[in-house]
Amino acid sequence: MKQIFLKLTLILAGAFCLTSCSDFLDTDPTDRVSDKLIWSKAEYAELNINSFDHIIDALGQFDTAQTAVGLSEGMTDVLKYGSDKQNVHMWFANELSYGNVAASTASYYLGNWGWCYGKLASLNQALSSLHEYKSNFSEADFVRLSAEVRFFRGFVYFELMKRYKEVIIYDYNMQEIAANKALSTEKAGWDFVEDDLDFAANNLPEASATGRLTKWAALALQSRAMLYAERWDKAAKAAKTVIDEGGFELTDKYADAWSKTKAQGNTESILEYEYNKEGVTHNFDDNFTPGGDPGRVLGALGNPTQEMVESYELATGGYADWSKWHTTEGTTEIPPYELLEPRFAATILYNGSDWKGRKIEPFEGGVDGFMMWRQKPTNEGKTVTGYFLRKLVDESHDLTAYSRSLQPWIAIRYAEVLLNYAEASAKGSDADGEKNARAALNEVRARVGLPAINKRGDELINAIYRERKVELAYEGQYYWDMRRWKRAHTEFSNYRTHGLAVEQMSETSYKYTYIECDDRTRYFEERLYRVPLPQDELDGNKAVTQYKEWK
Repeated sequence: MKQIFLKLTLILAGAFCLTSCSDFLDTDPTDRVSDKLIWSKAEYAELNINSFDHIIDALGQFDTAQTAVGLSEGMTDVLKYGSDKQNVHMWFANELSYGNVAASTASYYLGNWGWCYGKLASLNQALSSLHEYKSNFSEADFVRLSAEVRFFRGFVYFELMKRYKEVIIYDYNMQEIAANKALSTEKAGWDFVEDDLDFAANNLPEASATGRLTKWAALALQSRAMLYAERWDKAAKAAKTVIDEGGFELTDKYADAWSKTKAQGNTESILEYEYNKEGVTHNFDDNFTPGGDPGRVLGALGNPTQEMVESYELATGGYADWSKWHTTEGTTEIPPYELLEPRFAATILYNGSDWKGRKIEPFEGGVDGFMMWRQKPTNEGKTVTGYFLRKLVDESHDLTAYSRSLQPWIAIRYAEVLLNYAEASAKGSDADGEKNARAALNEVRARVGLPAINKRGDELINAIYRERKVELAYEGQYYWDMRRWKRAHTEFSNYRTHGLAVEQMSETSYKYTYIECDDRTRYFEERLYRVPLPQDELDGNKAVTQYKEWK
């Protein structure tokens, strides 16, 4: 979906010049565009609704509405932030991952209560205005525009539900807004999300020449949201409709799936957000580019870990034996990077990787550099794990020419829908569930040449979990998946992240040493499965009290 960078006020102000003198008898405020004019015709209403496109961007990996720590992967075993600075993309993720988290800290880092309700106020106002001025639209335009707004409302409520479980539900009746309003039940919250996305899916078009929302985006989002709701049959049905009728297919090249837009040939992009120099940009390249890239100011703020590297299978299937590289004495034997399946090299830069016409040098004295964790307050663009992030960083981008980034955000893609279907089918009530799950899972694996899996029961579920971790790596899913699976308190506790420190011995020889990249043990508290209510909501709303986990 494209962000349209038109100034609604200027466009609509021009419309005043086309009115007759008698129009001025119906006076409206002259210092702003009136609601009456904004909702006077579908063309103007569309421009207003375009402003909600930013929700897609804000909740993606290039912005911070998802978490205040930056990439949520920084709170897991797959990404290590290397700075001591108290800032986004720096220290915050480390602080949260070490445990003993106060309610105010968890609310600030993980919660987006205020942001979400700000968006919901605007969305409900738009729905209210659509109903108030319904006579200005054809029935088809009214239903389509309502579906677009309800897609975004369902999206925002989903983000609230996956954090808080019990939320305050507001519909478009603005008279029902009150300072004191009770929390819904968890079931009522998920019913609301499901209903909004049902409406969107049933009333959005199957195709849009202008980049607007489609039926497939609504169904794909529903397949994601219903996994969190544990409504397996609903999730499976939504995903299956996209699979059978949407016309999407996996890209031939894995990297194209998350780096190109639909217009650029990405056959699996379902919901996307584009950037341009005249409108909205982002800063992902400068934040995560290797330290040796010209024009870098920050760089390499977060680095993939050895734990993530070892999550990749061999190209022939199965896993490499990494034990000989788990030595603090170091070894000159080259790690089996070249033997790993293709998604590894497309996601992670390692010693000797090709990058921007050169070789990556993640060692002390190398172009990109290495620094032990907490050797200095900032990592200065150097890696603290021996690896750099490749995925989502634009290799074609020249930071010396333009410091901002234009890489598109592919918010939902076909591979995720396949994996959503696999999980929902394996957990649902369909008698053919496991068969369908294996087929979808193996379609994702076949794209990168991995052998088919023929597992059942818990082994199949675990295989789906592993596939999500690798296929969707660094796309903002893993941390939240581990929370909804209730695996975070075991797998994100009592461990430290690791890397391979590289030391150049000669022009062609390197020593690899297993290192700890934390100076304390990580711990995920079970109460973090629910984000606490923010203090300002508790202070201002007498109808709510803090969740029991945080009292």
